Amino acid sequence: MANKYRIFKYLLYNFIGIFVFFVPITINGKSSIVLDHITSFTIASLKGHTAYHIITMMIVGLIRTFFIKKDWNKSATGIFFTISKIAGLISGICMLFKIGPAFLFEPNVLPFLFDKLAVPLSIIIPLGGMFITFIIYYGFLEFMGVIMEGIMRPIFKTPGKSSIDAIASFVGSYSIALLLTNRVYTEGKYSLKEAVIIATGFSTVSATFMVVVAKTLNLMDMWLFYFLSCISITFIVTAITTRLYPIKSIPDSYYNDFKFEEPEIEGGVFKRAMSSALYAANSNKQPVYKLVLSNLRDGFFIASGVVPSVLSIGLLGLLLATYTPVFDYIGYIFLPLTKILGFGDDAFLVAKAVSTSIAEMFLPAMLSTGLNLQARYIIAVVCVSEILFFSASIPCILSTKIKIKLHHILIIWFERVVFSLIIAKLVAMIFLN
Repeated sequence: MANKYRIFKYLLYNFIGIFVFFVPITINGKSSIVLDHITSFTIASLKGHTAYHIITMMIVGLIRTFFIKKDWNKSATGIFFTISKIAGLISGICMLFKIGPAFLFEPNVLPFLFDKLAVPLSIIIPLGGMFITFIIYYGFLEFMGVIMEGIMRPIFKTPGKSSIDAIASFVGSYSIALLLTNRVYTEGKYSLKEAVIIATGFSTVSATFMVVVAKTLNLMDMWLFYFLSCISITFIVTAITTRLYPIKSIPDSYYNDFKFEEPEIEGGVFKRAMSSALYAANSNKQPVYKLVLSNLRDGFFIASGVVPSVLSIGLLGLLLATYTPVFDYIGYIFLPLTKILGFGDDAFLVAKAVSTSIAEMFLPAMLSTGLNLQARYIIAVVCVSEILFFSASIPCILSTKIKIKLHHILIIWFERVVFSLIIAKLVAMIFLN
């Protein structure tokens, strides 16, 4: 009887995790995953107090940086992001009290960053951390690990369980996927190289945000083609960059030199998957409420580092793109490629647009609304497939225990933009002529 109760409990916990992260439902005419609905409900419940919530979170993040972790001056990257956190707090105060020059409060500047990025991230990361408990501690991760090993390992050089990270990104958000990756890595179930591949190759924006990109670039009449091809191109690019420097040179070391040893289980794939899942679930002795609270806390702390960077670095990127030629100069790096790919008179605009993706993934879409169909489609793909941007995903990665150098992130971003452009152009030439 006790064994049946345990099995029922594990099935229930797995159902909660799968239902919250992967099952879209419609509420008040909006179809999305349950986590997104909970996030929207929480934001609505806060009403006009979201700014106070965010400022409190940013202050907590700075207190931890200066007085608890005391790591703000340990490296140039640490100093840079500490400055960005302080600037983010100032930006939040400006938004709260409407202090500052008028151009900051244009709809596509500070209000966009605050309402579309900072507010949702401040809620979804802690909530996602809480519900991740039901994904990673009760067997689902191990079940998918065995089922998907034959696909993920040869193509992406990652364990089968990393397929969950990929799904979590597209149905939830990159922040949730990174939270999941970080937790699995610190438990010794991913090596550093595997964690870097997953963080820089799978943790892209959600399908919901892809809708925003498609709407902005007037692609909704071909949504299914865009969505499916974009997912495919994103993962093809990941398979390529996995085999290039700097990822190929990252060691297969483990967090705190601890590698979790998977049990040796015989039998067919499904039998091994079920046995591995039950073994993992039985190995977890902590009460569920302690795990939920621990992951909620970790999610809050990660969000306290990410949100101020979203505001400060995202704002800087928007201002640079709008009022300076900085991204014009960066665009020259991609100009030879866009000319070779046949963008004609739009070659420079496309080059500039993709260069802005390092600041904020939505910027290329904002700059490309007047281009032809092929160019708009390609830009829409690059917005998603490049994955790495300073307004959110890069601070998310650097806020985790996954130690990757900033210049390596920049190299991976460049590689992803180049291969995304090439492959998306080939797809556009075949299907959009």
